[in-house]
Amino acid sequence: MSLLEFIRVFFCLLHKDHQFHGFKLHAFVCGHSALPNSPWIHIVLNHQCRKYIKSIKGSREKYSAKLSLQTDHEHQPTLEHLLQDKVYIAAFHSYLQSEFSDENIEFWLACENFRATASSDNLQRKVREIYKEFIQPTATKEINVDHSVREEIKKSLDKPSLTCFNEAQKHVYLLMERDSRPRFLQSIAYLRLKHKSRTLWYI
Repeated sequence: MSLLEFIRVFFCLLHKDHQFHGFKLHAFVCGHSALPNSPWIHIVLNHQCRKYIKSIKGSREKYSAKLSLQTDHEHQPTLEHLLQDKVYIAAFHSYLQSEFSDENIEFWLACENFRATASSDNLQRKVREIYKEFIQPTATKEINVDHSVREEIKKSLDKPSLTCFNEAQKHVYLLMERDSRPRFLQSIAYLRLKHKSRTLWYI
């Protein structure tokens, strides 16, 4: 094999056959019996091998890091998932208490309970209880909703329905999903709970 043919084969392998990953190319260069015995040729070709290996390694590391972050993000529970698990609800509630925003989760839970248990006999009483605790301006656990939403709920007190809190509950849900959940998933409380659940799974 002539030097020109050797170089042509080398670069063909270098650019097209990624299964070599640089290591077989290195063996091909160093062990080829037909390679002219010239030190500078070995230096140049070995340098190309090292550059190729380094570039492949760098690309793999970047891809692995990106994939790891993407996987972690994909595996993070949604707020919907958190609110379906009693253990996570309790942990999330405690976390919101530490942020002085526990009125949001308490209002959301009150709305869920209201729709599940309200009847024609107690509907108006339950609506007024929730309004007094969470909606009215002097409420002990006043939630942050638009004035228009607050007024619509106030108007429905005399003739309430099971849907009268829907808009306010949706607003609170989105607030927790956007602001509270990401911080909770970075908290020590959640990380400990996650580690505990993994340990129990292995057991």
